[in-house]
Amino acid sequence: MNFAFVSSNPALDLAGTVWSRRDDPIDLLAAPADLERWVAECDELPDRVTADFATFESALSLREGIYRLALDRMLDRPFDPDSLDIVNHTAAGPVPTITLSDAGLHRSGDLRATLSYLARSGIAVLADPHACLKECGRTGCTRIYLDRSRGARRTWCGMDACGNRVKAAAYRARRRASTTAERRVPEKTA
Repeated sequence: MNFAFVSSNPALDLAGTVWSRRDDPIDLLAAPADLERWVAECDELPDRVTADFATFESALSLREGIYRLALDRMLDRPFDPDSLDIVNHTAAGPVPTITLSDAGLHRSGDLRATLSYLARSGIAVLADPHACLKECGRTGCTRIYLDRSRGARRTWCGMDACGNRVKAAAYRARRRASTTAERRVPEKTA
């Protein structure tokens, strides 16, 4: 399964690795190798990390903590203390090394440093009073994203997956309604 990086924040993208949380959850990070692949595909993270079972479990705890805190923020309720502890503890860890070259910015570090970076990224967006967090408008999608659109009018987590599905479903519904209405109108005879 392909990962989507559409939340405008890597911590929110990590939280988005569980699809349809309320209906029929699908966890895209079922094994340490999935986490390694997710990290490698995320542009802001080191490209080569290895995950043992303990760091994999830490990543899943961080993911759930970030999701819970983002949901708390969206619903304007106090942050869950256990989730705060997880995110703050993880953020206190080492950070990736950053180097600049003619090829651009390069980050390196182990998975623990990567998780610390993700926790700090989550803290930055959750602490920003001007950050507009939203849940995707497609029924069944529970991805939380940072809406940076003009006027905060973004509706879906991303066009490729959710936006196109919603638009296609609306188009099909209009077509069905039009076809049904045409069948009901009796033809005039001369």
